[in-house]
Amino acid sequence: MATLPFKDIALREAALQHKAELARRWALASEPCAEEVSAPRAKLLLGELGWVAEPVKRLFRPTLDIAEAKHKRTVMLLPGFGAHPIRMRYMARQLEKAGHTAKRWGVGYNFGATEDRFRKVERRLIDLFERTGEPVVLVGWSLGGVMAREIAKLHPDKVAKIITMGSPFSGSPRANNGWRAYQAIAGHRVDEPEFDANPSEKPPVETVALWSPRDGVVSPRSACGRPGERDRTVCLRCTHMGFVNTPEAIESVLRELDCP
Repeated sequence: MATLPFKDIALREAALQHKAELARRWALASEPCAEEVSAPRAKLLLGELGWVAEPVKRLFRPTLDIAEAKHKRTVMLLPGFGAHPIRMRYMARQLEKAGHTAKRWGVGYNFGATEDRFRKVERRLIDLFERTGEPVVLVGWSLGGVMAREIAKLHPDKVAKIITMGSPFSGSPRANNGWRAYQAIAGHRVDEPEFDANPSEKPPVETVALWSPRDGVVSPRSACGRPGERDRTVCLRCTHMGFVNTPEAIESVLRELDCP
């Protein structure tokens, strides 16, 4: 009997491993939700599709009137799940018009709360702190905000403030319309990140939660949080995708950055 060449055996084994991994991730995405949770209604979720027209809408909106910041800060922007830092570029430009220094999180796409990704962002914070000589403001969108809270718990001396935008840090991590996609892409359960985390525990720095009743992805209760889980909340009227590009969201972030 003829034996397969070593290269063919390796390719066959790789194909089998790939198939097994796809099956595992499909099983994660297909898990029943054992908890009684309330995710945003389907109507709100459909409303999130409007973000694709945002660049066109911006052409017909008045230019944002951005005043010079009283307190110029270094800001690190952390994108939401499945998003690349480029999605926060418009916000970054507006912050810089005010005189702030906006920095990316230095990782690329946010494909989940993995140990490797978390440590890279942690090192990015340490590097920014050492180069600027001052604490950094963390502005995190969705999952980016949850990760910002956990990083600040480890390095409170390096974080001036946390601003979360539609971040699911309170209540059940399945109280949203994205947890199945998260488990399929990240490869782990949404309530089992690869690093120690207690999302609802407030970091030992000022923590402000921006949330919206029109959020079609994350439950407003999860993004607003309970007393003791954050210092203050700001209610907006934007969609989940709108946290990074609507005038009201950007103006809210600018106001928070100017708070002493």
